[in-house]
Amino acid sequence: MEILPKKMKKNRERFCNREREFVYKFKVGNQCLELRVPLRFPVQENASHLHGRLMLLHNLPCFIEKDLKEALRQFIQEESLRDYDRDAEASLEAVKAGEVDLHQLASTWAKAYAETTLEHARPEEPSWDEDFADVYHDLIHSPASETLLNLEHNYFVSISELIGERDVELKKLRERQGIEMEKVMQELGKSLTDQDVNSLAAQHFESQQDLENKWSNELKQSTAIQKQEYQEWVIKLHQDLKNPNNSSLSEEIKVQPSQFRESVEANGRIYEEQRKLEESFTIHLGAQLKTMHNLRLLRADMLDFCKHKRNHRSGVKLHRLQTALSLYSTSLCGLVLLVDNRINSYSGIKRDFATVCQECTDFHFPRIEEQLEVVQQVVLYARTQRRSKLKESHDSGNRNGGSDDKTKNSDRNYLNILPGEFYITRHSNLSEIHVAFHLCVDDNVKSGNITARDPAIMGLRNILKVCCTHDITTISIPLLLVHDMSEEMTIPWCLRRAELVFKCVKGFMMEMASWDGGVSRTVQFLVPQSISEEMFYQLSNMLPQIFRVSSTLTLTSKH
Repeated sequence: MEILPKKMKKNRERFCNREREFVYKFKVGNQCLELRVPLRFPVQENASHLHGRLMLLHNLPCFIEKDLKEALRQFIQEESLRDYDRDAEASLEAVKAGEVDLHQLASTWAKAYAETTLEHARPEEPSWDEDFADVYHDLIHSPASETLLNLEHNYFVSISELIGERDVELKKLRERQGIEMEKVMQELGKSLTDQDVNSLAAQHFESQQDLENKWSNELKQSTAIQKQEYQEWVIKLHQDLKNPNNSSLSEEIKVQPSQFRESVEANGRIYEEQRKLEESFTIHLGAQLKTMHNLRLLRADMLDFCKHKRNHRSGVKLHRLQTALSLYSTSLCGLVLLVDNRINSYSGIKRDFATVCQECTDFHFPRIEEQLEVVQQVVLYARTQRRSKLKESHDSGNRNGGSDDKTKNSDRNYLNILPGEFYITRHSNLSEIHVAFHLCVDDNVKSGNITARDPAIMGLRNILKVCCTHDITTISIPLLLVHDMSEEMTIPWCLRRAELVFKCVKGFMMEMASWDGGVSRTVQFLVPQSISEEMFYQLSNMLPQIFRVSSTLTLTSKH
């Protein structure tokens, strides 16, 4: 922290910003050699890095490497200490000569000390989000939990019906526009020209944009109202629970299941559940202290863990209850989505995921669009910082032909992320997960020659490390590193890819023991729904050959 007055800063600049010569003498045979290197203080570069550059640039013999490194470190340390001493003496002389305002200096020091010392820091005031989280955690673990879930489901049905109306209106608009375009195309070359067709297409596009914006604003407004109503109701219910004499409490906790059951029956847009294939395994990993983990192999769509089912059956309700109970806990659930390098929700699985997120109001975290905007700002800041550092190193170091292309490429793609990098979104409105890892992959994952050092594999390692440091105990991973099958993904391709991912994840899980001390976790490997049953069971047979599966022990009593 910089707290020096201007006079002292000038003294520091006068003493520090100058060049000193490092001299090192050594013998090679009967020859006495001398190395002279000008250094500008304060030295910004790491001494070890500077020493390595000197050895390489001057082609110095290896037997002086250790001695040169120590001499360089000692020279930098001694000269830096001399600068600090001169700076301190000059500052004291400025104070004695009356060139510095003592009251200003004392107040500056007092402010800096108070801001950096914990005992003098002001206690942080709890935020609304923290208060609401504590209240919700108490209520969801109380008899009022069913009330909360039913209220959330009522809101979900309301938003779903609104989305259904939007889809119907957009469909009618596209059908009407399609009929208009067909009529115009029939008259093309007769009474109408290409310009007329382009003009009509532009009008159609503008009409669609206007309608989509209208519904987007309406959905945004509805979810904001729901979130405010829900949070206020939760706070009020928590306060009423503290007052056992409140006669209206029993009425508040009562659920109105009929309100949404009728709506569900009236609306036929129910998610169809396809038949899932599933195998579960229990394994032990570790050299001396073994940790038990659960592994599951599933044939399912990744978004099945996100979608809410419209038919509010008991099994679905239990899934949702488990997710709500663990929302503010040390047992979070996450999944990995494979995305492209653009941070948005406009195409592919990103759009499908965003659609699922929008079907139910998130009462605890910002909307998916707001979270992505924050990620974009963070990436922009990080890329800007990285680009400026690359430019500085490029200007100060030796220039070569490839660096200009790299700089231009980073300038052009500063808003995109690289393969292996990922961003995280948080959710309380999804069926079975709390955290989504959006892992960037490229077309290379579709080839059959990726290795354990591929960016996608290293991205999985970093994701598992985040799981260890942030209490995510259940993680779902696409086993083949793809969400959909294609023609080039043959049976040998699938077996090779599954073997690679199994072995790498096993190694990463063994690393986890050093990261978190050995916490039991559940890892779910998902394969696309289009994969055959025969292929699924081949993968199921491969898993226990790679992981050490716990064997069951049958005990019988002697009569």
